[in-house]
Amino acid sequence: MILPVILAGGSGSRLWPLSRELYPKQFLNIAGEQSMLQQTLLRLQGLEAHLSDTECAAPFIICNEEHRFIAAEQARSANIEHSGILLEPVGRNTAPAIALAALQALSHSNNNQQSESDPILLVMAADHHIARTTDFQQTVARGVQYAKQGKLVTFGITPNAPETGYGYIKQGEPLSQSAYAIECFVEKPDRATAEQYIDSEQYLWNSGMFMFRASRYLEELAEHHPEILAACKLALATQNNDLDFIRINAEAFKSSPSDSIDYAVMEKTSHAAVIPMDVGWNDIGSWSAIWDVNDKDEYNNVIEGDVLTVDSQHNYIHAENKLVATVGVENLIIVETKDAILVANKDKVQGVKSIVSQLNQAGRTEHVHHREVFRPWGKYDVIDLGKRDKVKRITVKPGHKLSLQMHHHRAEHWVVVAGVAKVTNDEKTYLVEEDQSTYIPLGHVHSLENPGDSPLEMIEVQTGSHLSEDDIIRYQDSYGRDVKYKQSDSPQINKSN
Repeated sequence: MILPVILAGGSGSRLWPLSRELYPKQFLNIAGEQSMLQQTLLRLQGLEAHLSDTECAAPFIICNEEHRFIAAEQARSANIEHSGILLEPVGRNTAPAIALAALQALSHSNNNQQSESDPILLVMAADHHIARTTDFQQTVARGVQYAKQGKLVTFGITPNAPETGYGYIKQGEPLSQSAYAIECFVEKPDRATAEQYIDSEQYLWNSGMFMFRASRYLEELAEHHPEILAACKLALATQNNDLDFIRINAEAFKSSPSDSIDYAVMEKTSHAAVIPMDVGWNDIGSWSAIWDVNDKDEYNNVIEGDVLTVDSQHNYIHAENKLVATVGVENLIIVETKDAILVANKDKVQGVKSIVSQLNQAGRTEHVHHREVFRPWGKYDVIDLGKRDKVKRITVKPGHKLSLQMHHHRAEHWVVVAGVAKVTNDEKTYLVEEDQSTYIPLGHVHSLENPGDSPLEMIEVQTGSHLSEDDIIRYQDSYGRDVKYKQSDSPQINKSN
């Protein structure tokens, strides 16, 4: 059986201001109508048709703790089943993440008599673009026989240009017409070296996609980097399942060295194989890559949103909220969001990461989250902020409820714009309908729920001396977030609510 493992971590800082720490590129619709995670999951549909005697299980997703609800919602909205979502408490690169997947796969197989005892893992990143799905599936199918032989297979992209932003794999002796031993991995080259690689026809781009038995990866990891394996075993020993999510021991996982699978295993093993893959692959690592993979107009502009152009060519222009107009410009990246505008030369887009570093050093938040912030119950948008007041537009999904909470430094006024709100306000519980409002005084324990079957839209006006999101004491929460106090610690709450 093949178990696809989708690595959905990372912050995608080179794609700021669309990609933010709390909503990174793998969850964005930047190369099609679905998000990159959804495209990766959908790419697996139909794979089994290319496998002669091997079944394909539902994909297993690994993501950061703070992205868990986004990943789960995107899989649900695309109607894609999965085998679970494992949450990394901290990032430790790909070698530990894949070790967690392998250990979990073997543990699940041992506890489920219907599962294969040692599945083949197909490891994929959630943020890669692949233009030709059928070619991808056929190439993956060719890797199965080598994984069954105990090989650690990687898929090398057939290069079409001397790229300096990718690592390379040098092909060794042929194992068959479609697979090669690996002579070596090489780091990102300079332009002259990359041209030599292309001319030699012996090098492939390092895609970061792998296929191997779960047990074989763990055997190689035990030989070449046992500290990672030990930490991951300890982290999974006390796992906790919460809805679709698998939580592991955070302190144990933090003790793992941070290393990529390339450095930890693939460069050291004598059992590696590479299969060339020509599928229209792009790792979407920069704004210029977004321009490469999207459809262009007659002037080679990629245009998204409300945009007008005059005498402009070879640009990527993305407008979310305002009209963006250009006159006489070329080779630019222009991205407009609610709280930021990026203008960059298309040949200098690697410098976007430096902007993100400046935001971080200045203590700003534009690199962390968008003005519109997504929560498991819905979303909110901060539409105005003063010294002692903040205005939010809040959307609560049908059947969802915000945590039971209290604020020390602010009061809140709620106005329902559409739908019906069920409000808990200290000992009272009541409904607030469209065009009605309610007031939550400072220090009152309160909650908000949407009991209807359509989205609840409301305006919240906060007033007080401290309006940060850290002024919150939770007593109850439906989504596994930290609860600092028990409900019984607050005598104001009606225990029947």
